[in-house]
Order: sequence, then structure tokens, then C-alpha cells
Amino acid sequence: MSDAPASDSSVADRTGRADIVVVGCGPGGAVLSYLLARSGVDVTLVERAGTFEREYRGFGWNPGVVRLFDGMDVLDDVLDLAHETVTEGAFSLYGERVPVLNLDLLDTDYPYVLMMEQPALLERLVDRAGASDGFSFRPATTVTGLLTDDAGAVRGVTARDRTADETVAIEARCVVGADGRYSTVREEAGIDPGLFDSPLDLVWFKLPAGAVETDAQGQIAREGILVQFGLGGGELQVGYLLRDGEWPTVREAGFDAFRDRVAAVDHEVAAAVGEHLDGFADTTLLDVSPGIADTWTRDGLLILGDAAHVASPIGAQGNPLAVEDAVVAHDRLVRALAYSEGTVPRSRLRAFELRRRPTVERVIALQRRAAANFAFWIDHGGRVPPSLVRAAAVVGRGVARTRLARRAVEPFALGDRSVTVARSHFTE
Repeated sequence: MSDAPASDSSVADRTGRADIVVVGCGPGGAVLSYLLARSGVDVTLVERAGTFEREYRGFGWNPGVVRLFDGMDVLDDVLDLAHETVTEGAFSLYGERVPVLNLDLLDTDYPYVLMMEQPALLERLVDRAGASDGFSFRPATTVTGLLTDDAGAVRGVTARDRTADETVAIEARCVVGADGRYSTVREEAGIDPGLFDSPLDLVWFKLPAGAVETDAQGQIAREGILVQFGLGGGELQVGYLLRDGEWPTVREAGFDAFRDRVAAVDHEVAAAVGEHLDGFADTTLLDVSPGIADTWTRDGLLILGDAAHVASPIGAQGNPLAVEDAVVAHDRLVRALAYSEGTVPRSRLRAFELRRRPTVERVIALQRRAAANFAFWIDHGGRVPPSLVRAAAVVGRGVARTRLARRAVEPFALGDRSVTVARSHFTE
């Protein structure tokens, strides 16, 4: 890439144009691109990775997202993909099963959570978008900067097409940064991610689906906490919670010591770890610090999903928030393109942020509160008398079916129910 400033497209080997450039083919970027393409918008989706077969953070798609998939006319496609369906949530508390969520009791026509890997879903969305003439997908293309005018308004991106080995500039009326927690678009725009400190770290690993027999999504023991869920396709995702900054000490002690930690929570999971994992190389440490950027819009620029607000894994909210963002952004962008000329002004994009920020702030506040509770348990759970824990489990079984419990879980399960797909924009 040339050392010329990002605002100059004249140094590019090739220049393209679109109404909207979406950077990042995660859930938010793929959904938004599909919706824009169906609405007759000339949209280019740029993705750094060369294939869909890469590791993603999020696996859960709550009833609120399922409802939106139906509104997009893609639910049948989604259900054709490998997945597992969860209708009841439960965890094991010192060996006592405690139900925490019965989706049949919630006010929804979609009383289930889909657990599935992202690659096949994203590829299906891109394929559906490809049926529209105005859609262009550019994989293996790394965004390197933003094109700006003299007033600082964003008017496109510069990128490196690794397949063609050339520098490209894509001019657009609006750039959408949907490129995740380490967003290049956000960084190039000089927007602070607004990260909060997290008291927790999370270590992920995968096991064969039949390696562990359980109907609970989590286990809380005196010695630690595990979360686990099937993904479809024969895999079980398992997470081990630990205190922030503790992972280097765990690695230094060796993999056998890590397996012993897991065994202290669940011997069956530990046995599967010993049989199916080849060491720390088969584990992934997730940065789970949540955050909310101070602004999500500029003239010619909008960021969404983890680029705008980083969700922690607690409650599996990253995917739902990103999909809701995409649905709202679709409506706002189509309207902005119709009622303005040239670069889309921030005055028309701000409606997206004003619409979404209250919901995001509420969800992330709940996640931070839950993280603090988990951290407290990791530090002090071993001191709680087993008799008290068993009593809590009995009470929990009764509470799970109450109206109060339903109200507590609905924000996580159903999302923002006022968000609907603007089907009136569809042209096909």
C-alpha cells in the first residue's frame, strides 16, 4: 500500500463505486448487505478473510433473532443448516439441576434458541444477496484506510485485494463498519471503543458432541464454573471461566494442571479434554471486555455490532445485537439514500444510533452485572455451605416459572421486540 493519505484514491490500482460499502462479513455485515441488496441498493461487502471457514466468537441465535430471520425470508435457509435447538435453559449447581429458562413460557412465536456455527449461515446470506444485481462480495480484501473529503466526511475505503495483489479504492455514499471488536474502520475514524474492565476471562474449547452427557448449559461448583452447549454438526462448545489475567499462570502450570482444574468442576468433561484435546493449542482465550464506543456515526460513516459496542459472551448477546443493528440500519440507510444526495450526512445516520443505543446500554449493563456475580462466585463460592446451595437450588426450581423470572430473561431471550424488518423497502 502506498504511503499516500487515506483521503486520496488516485494511488489505487483499481477504483470501484457503490452506494454503500459494508466492511466485515460477520452477522451484522452479512445481514445488512443482504437486506440492502434486496432493497435495490448498490452494495459492496468487503471481507478480510479469504474463506468462511474461520473461527467465530458467537454461536447463539435467540428467539428475537429467529423472528427477524423469518421477517427477512431466510428462516427456512437457516433451519436447513446444521444446528441444535434449545427450548429450556438449566445449570447444575453443586450437582443439583436448576432450570433458569423455559422458552415455552415466553411471549413469542419462536420459543427456541438456535445454537450453530456461523460460517454456513454467513455463506448462505451472501449467496442470497448475490441474487441481486447490485451486490458485490470482495473476500480476501483488507481495508487499510478511509477515503475522506476536505471537510473530513467519509466517502469510501482503500483496501488491499490479496487475490489480485493490488490496491483498490471503493468510493461510496456511506461506509458501514461491521468489522468486529478490533474494527479497522473504527480505528481509522479515530473513534474510541469505550472498553470497560472485565473481571473475567473465558477459555473456549470444542469436544465431540457425545463426549459429555448433560442437559444443562452450565455447571457451577465449589471449584469453578463451566458453560457448554451443542452446535450441531457433532460438536460441543465448552467454556471455562477464570479471573481476568489468570490465564498466563494457568498455562505456566501446564495442560495437565488445566485439566485438573476442569476435573474439579466435572470429571466427565475433564476426561474428554484428556482424550480429545492435544494441549493448549486446542483452546482459545477470549477477550470478554465489553464496551460502547462514544459515537457510532460520522458524515458518510456508520459502525454497528461489535465495532460500535463490544458484547461479552454472557447471555449470548453479540449476535442478536448485531442482527438487530443491521435491521435498523437497513431501514435508516435506505431512507437516507432516498432523501439525500452524495455523501450521507451524519444528521440522517444519527437516527440509527439514537434508536439502538438505549437497548445496547441496557444489555451491556446486565452483562457487566452478571460478570461481577460470576467473579464473586469464583472468589468466594467455595466458602458457601453445600446445604445452603442445595436450598438455593430448590428455591430456584420454583422461581424459574414465575412472572418475575420471565421478565428477567426476556431482554436476553427476545431482544428488542420493537425492531422489525422494513419489508416495504424490498424490491424483489
